[in-house]
Amino acid sequence: MNTDTAPKKVHQGRNIKRLREMLGIKQESLAFDLGVSQATVSDYEQKEALDEKILEKVSKVLKVPVEAIKNMSDEATHNFINTFNDNSTVNGIINYNPTFNPIDKIVELYSEKEELYKQMLNDKDILIEKLSKNS
Repeated sequence: MNTDTAPKKVHQGRNIKRLREMLGIKQESLAFDLGVSQATVSDYEQKEALDEKILEKVSKVLKVPVEAIKNMSDEATHNFINTFNDNSTVNGIINYNPTFNPIDKIVELYSEKEELYKQMLNDKDILIEKLSKNS
């Protein structure tokens, strides 16, 4: 019986590759958006751990949270993918096929979060301006 309960290591490069492929983005396209060569993107995808600045740039280009790259495990990815390839019964409906891409929904929510943050910063600037005029 295996009693090894050590957490499985996350391979950040593999996660970048998975996310890139799920989003239908080629290495060349990602490389162009990052301002690096295709070979550099290939190198990123081979590395278990990447520099924080690289992760931030890649997450921005892929429009996914950095945490998705840092925390996505092999098992979670397989479960996620298998959920949408499973033809078994879901809530009594056979051959359940979602009409949306879950990654697109994550990206959409992340974009909304960014827009709200920008609006909050803008509102803060307006309030500071008003308060400084009243002083």
